[in-house]
Amino acid sequence: MFKKTIAYTTAAAILLGLTACAENGSQQETAENIVTDAKADAVTGEQLSIVCTIFPEYDWVKQILGDHASGAEITYLLDSGTDLHSYQPTAMDMAKIADCDLFVYVGGESDEWVEDALAEAVNPDMQVINLMDVMGDAAKEEEIKEGMEHDHDHEHDEHDHSKEVSTFEDDEVQDRPLSDWEGDWQSAYPLVLDGSLDEAWEHKSEDGGMTAAEYKDYYTKGYKSDYNAISIHDNHIKFTDKDGKVTESDYKYTGYYIQNWSTGTKAAMYRFEAEDHDAGAPIYIEFNDHMIEPEKAAHFHIRMSNESFDAIVDPEGNWPTFFDAALSAEEVCDEVIGHGHSDEDEDEDHDHDHEHEEGEVEYDEHVWLSLKNAKTLCTEIADRLSILDSANKDDYKANLDAYTAQLDKLDGGFKTLIGGAAQKTLVFGDRFPFRYFADDYGLDYFAAFAGCSAETEASFDTIVFLAEKMDELGCGTIFTIENSDHKIAQTIIDNTKAKNQNIAEMNSLQSVTKDQISSGATYLSLMQANYDTLKGALQ
Repeated sequence: MFKKTIAYTTAAAILLGLTACAENGSQQETAENIVTDAKADAVTGEQLSIVCTIFPEYDWVKQILGDHASGAEITYLLDSGTDLHSYQPTAMDMAKIADCDLFVYVGGESDEWVEDALAEAVNPDMQVINLMDVMGDAAKEEEIKEGMEHDHDHEHDEHDHSKEVSTFEDDEVQDRPLSDWEGDWQSAYPLVLDGSLDEAWEHKSEDGGMTAAEYKDYYTKGYKSDYNAISIHDNHIKFTDKDGKVTESDYKYTGYYIQNWSTGTKAAMYRFEAEDHDAGAPIYIEFNDHMIEPEKAAHFHIRMSNESFDAIVDPEGNWPTFFDAALSAEEVCDEVIGHGHSDEDEDEDHDHDHEHEEGEVEYDEHVWLSLKNAKTLCTEIADRLSILDSANKDDYKANLDAYTAQLDKLDGGFKTLIGGAAQKTLVFGDRFPFRYFADDYGLDYFAAFAGCSAETEASFDTIVFLAEKMDELGCGTIFTIENSDHKIAQTIIDNTKAKNQNIAEMNSLQSVTKDQISSGATYLSLMQANYDTLKGALQ
């Protein structure tokens, strides 16, 4: 039996607690809308509540529910197009998970936040589906192919900590390009607030300088930021605030400023100004990462102002800090333990690394891109829905059988297409999340990055390797995944002998937006589009 829809008064009480911490009107408005929805639902009595992290799960649930989907509340958490590997749940997301009847998630390293979410569950009858657990022994280890950039230990582990300094001569400071901070970054501030970094405060308190509670208060003030994520590519910076609002602009370098700290140490502040002062993005920003010469940052502090660089306030009391977006909360905690505050600390321990423990296996998360896996996972969903709603279990079984037939038909189409193709090796100028798909049909591949990679820049060696592979194999097409800017793929083409290959896009179904869903996108339609792409490339 699934849960009763919460009454309006209960929903209001819960959500007032959430909105009490809201810092702007949009959060308040969102909370009020959810309360209104809850009030309306209370009239209907019972309603099945389902939360899914990625699009395939969401669509499979709808297909198996069939006509019953209209009477259920189905939440797709990543409907803004956020990539699975960089997603962090909001307070509202956590609240929805806590009270739902069925929660479906992938279960790989990108979902390490789920443990905390399930610890807050208030529905004792909740059914939970972990796709990786369902796959069991069929789950595949992450594969690193010849020629592939390998960031298994994350890009920041290649960072040269010996270049971090807190004492230096002013004439030693060098100019640095914005590309030193290129990548996708997450704020440490939400992790302070949700307790993910509490272990770090306990660790730091062992030196007797402050208690764990005092350290947490210190870092809460220091890490405080209006932005949860920052994405830096080329000369463009995109800022995402805690409500998901995005502002962005191109930036130009204006030079550096030597900051003298009260402790007697100092830092180089690298300053950039927005090209578009009306874009809504911070106009004057400065980076500090303890280095004074060109070097890729492992993390950074950023301050900002819309008035002037001189208007940046309290640089010693507030130092918003950002880490690699690919890091889990636990790994960020390790970073904090290993690096300390850093703006003013002189003798930091830089010996900590983030390699996976010896013998630990990292699995490929992209199980949904196999049509065979899809049948297994849909069967699990149908079974769980039947437990929750046994009165309609026959409908769910019938819907599953009908949907399985459609999956089988498309699977057969891929077998015929690829079986008759002369070329059975794909070259990707991008990440390669199609390991399960490729293995299903006997395809080989070469790619710039592994499927879960956070890398965005390919080395010259990787470019040349893939270009030579295209020449060797006679490939007329190089592939990317959705939302690619095609820069790496085009650079590979430019380094081939022919220099006239096509670029084709395969959809990994991990960034599907609500607008695409409104336009009719389904799991089968997107996989059919992948079939059409391969047909054009392989024939």
